[in-house]
Amino acid sequence: MNNVSAEFRCGTVAIIGRPNVGKSTLLNHLVGQKVSITSNKAQTTRHRIIGILTDERTQFLFMDTPGFQKTHDNALNRVLNHTVSQAVSDADVAVFLVEALRFGDADAAVLRQLSEMKTVLLVVSKCDKVKEKSKLMSFLKEIQDKAKFVAIVPVSVKQKKSLDELKNVIRNYLPLAPAVYGP
Repeated sequence: MNNVSAEFRCGTVAIIGRPNVGKSTLLNHLVGQKVSITSNKAQTTRHRIIGILTDERTQFLFMDTPGFQKTHDNALNRVLNHTVSQAVSDADVAVFLVEALRFGDADAAVLRQLSEMKTVLLVVSKCDKVKEKSKLMSFLKEIQDKAKFVAIVPVSVKQKKSLDELKNVIRNYLPLAPAVYGP
């Protein structure tokens, strides 16, 4: 890290999505180790969790966030939603995570939270489960029309497909800056 080039990038990446869409799983696979608890139970993540990945050109500060919840209005959900909103305002890049062929009211509510964010990447997970690729292409077109995304990256987290491509896309939108955390 002593020979940091002028092209070194460092920034925060908020992983945002509805409850139980796979945000923690994505974070764990991006950083290459388990830093966030994964569970089928919704609201397992209750705080912002940061996973750091540093390579020779970039330091990614990934923020795993609670699922944005609009179904039940209670004190817990208000606190969790505030955590999500704070992560979005602190982030250089937002990764909006949705499941392939699934976009409902909960996803739309999350997308509305990102309306002020300039750099939003759409990441579509579980693409490996879609047998008919024409359905996936139609779905991507439909979602693309809902907001102005800087990029759309279909991935398979469990099969580790397109995760390096996702990191490369994110890197392009991070600011030129030295690493915040040492090696």
